[in-house]
Amino acid sequence: MNRNKKHPDRIPHRRRGTTPDRTKNTRGFLVTGSWDQRPDHPAVKPTSDRAAARRIARDMADKGAYVIVEEHRGHGQWRTLYEVDGPTLLADRRRAADEERRRIEEEQRAAAAAEAARVAAAEQAARDRDALARLMVRPPVARDQCGRRDARHVTGAQR
Repeated sequence: MNRNKKHPDRIPHRRRGTTPDRTKNTRGFLVTGSWDQRPDHPAVKPTSDRAAARRIARDMADKGAYVIVEEHRGHGQWRTLYEVDGPTLLADRRRAADEERRRIEEEQRAAAAAEAARVAAAEQAARDRDALARLMVRPPVARDQCGRRDARHVTGAQR
C-alpha cells in the first residue's frame, strides 16, 4: 500500500537496479595469425584498440605469420580490414638486405681498386720525377754529330 497520504493513488518512484551494459561492441578488432609450420593452431588476439591491432599484426608478420585483421560489426559479425602476408614480407626484406650487402661490397671493391690505382699512379709519378731528377743532374753531352744535347737545362742558344 502507498504510504503517501497526500496522493494515495500515485505509485512512488522506485530506483531501478544497475544492469550490465547491453551496447554492441563495435570497437572490437580480431587479429588472427597463422604459420606454415602449424596451420591448425592459429594465434587469435582480440583487442578494442586499432593501434594495438596494427602493432600485433605487424609483430606477427615479422615472425613469419599470415595475418588477418578483422573489425567487429556487431551481433557476432566480423569484417576483414586487411591481410598481411608475413612470409612474403620477410622474403622481400631478406632480398633487399642481400642486395644492399652486395652493393656495399661492390662499392668497397671499387674503392679499393681506385685506391690501388691512385697509389700506383703516385708511385709511377715518383719514379718519373726521380728519372727526371737524374736526367737534370747529368751534364749535357753531345749525342750525335749534329750537336743536339740530351739534358733539359741547355739553353736555346746552345742548340
